[in-house]
Amino acid sequence: MSVQTSRAARFRALELAPTTFAALALATAAALYVIVVTGSVVRLTSSGLGCESWPGCEAGAFFPASDSHAFIEFGNRVVGLVPILLTLATWLAARRLRSLPRWSARVALATFLGTLAQAPLGLLTIHFDLHPLLVMSHFLLALVVLAGGIVVALEAWRLVRGGVEPLVPAELRRAGLVLAGACLALVVSGTFTTAAGPHSGGADIRRLGSLDGALWVHVRTTALFGCVFLFVLGYLAARRDRSPRLFALSLALVGVLLVQMAVGEVQWRAELPWGLVVVHVALAAAVWAAVVAFVALLWRPLAVLAPGGRVDG
Repeated sequence: MSVQTSRAARFRALELAPTTFAALALATAAALYVIVVTGSVVRLTSSGLGCESWPGCEAGAFFPASDSHAFIEFGNRVVGLVPILLTLATWLAARRLRSLPRWSARVALATFLGTLAQAPLGLLTIHFDLHPLLVMSHFLLALVVLAGGIVVALEAWRLVRGGVEPLVPAELRRAGLVLAGACLALVVSGTFTTAAGPHSGGADIRRLGSLDGALWVHVRTTALFGCVFLFVLGYLAARRDRSPRLFALSLALVGVLLVQMAVGEVQWRAELPWGLVVVHVALAAAVWAAVVAFVALLWRPLAVLAPGGRVDG
């Protein structure tokens, strides 16, 4: 009996404080966002084949030579180690945090496994000379694990700040799920547009389909997302006295969307310079992250979002 008690005490000693776990989960979500942006830099600078070997850059040489494309690709690989380590740490910590719902630990595990899977997927992408579908899969998997990281981070902060029952009716929460699906469809159509345009990954990388066709789909997917979002926004506006802070969050999301639209228009008129496209991708990832967080808060709001909730926690 004393042995079991000793083991239980050691196990509890490994448990992080909720505030420490929340900070770790937030750092993980931030790292998962950063790797999306750095990965887009690799593609948009045509550096995807800068390193032709893996995990080293060249056969017989682990580090890159003087070529700028090699440095960009290898640098992205080094940066990619950070989210792998952080997602692993978050999952291990989630397992030991008894106050955290078990489903959150499973999401943390899936996030770690998805992040780890990026390494062999990247190797396959290089092996098949940046096939557009593999490059797109690489990017979309990054967005999926980013969503997982955000959900875990919000659940972690729920432990710190407290949570309340949903502030909006079930039909609006279900509309939020449709909004997240529409946002994902919007991002997917954007990746097809990139694959069909001048930034497919390199001068020798074949395009995927036609740019006009991809733009046709992307514009209509944007309209679909806009309609769903306007419905959610209108619903919250009509009932903003019941959930004023959720409504304020939706207005902040409108601001990010307007900036994204402006950058998209400018980059198109400027004939898609890669620097502006990087900003566009970074904003797209930010929109995706914000939508995931917004929908998660519709279902499991923090106490601070309730009318009269304390902002200072």
